[in-house]
Amino acid sequence: MKMIIAIMNSDDAPVVIQNLMKQNFSVTKLSSTGGFLRSGNVTVLIGVDESKVQEVIDIVAKYSKSRKQLIPSSFEAGACFDPSVPIEVTVGGATIFVVDVDRFEKV
Repeated sequence: MKMIIAIMNSDDAPVVIQNLMKQNFSVTKLSSTGGFLRSGNVTVLIGVDESKVQEVIDIVAKYSKSRKQLIPSSFEAGACFDPSVPIEVTVGGATIFVVDVDRFEKV
């Protein structure tokens, strides 16, 4: 058995979770914060048989695409940037960890 931990943008999470559940995967959603923009993320936990790992990764990848976003340059840029010029950063996508599960019990 494997535990998949997928961290994604909170804007992408509803459609990812909906499509995982549509394929009968049980999902646990945790709100989290992090990344460059310190924006809201969602961490999704999915326990699956090893044969289903790639299917889960494919669903997460399909529905959590990265995209460009403009932020004020004063956000984290420091003194060497003109604050009137926005900076384009990449947001979205997902970070996925696949971990072995030594033991699983439903009590």
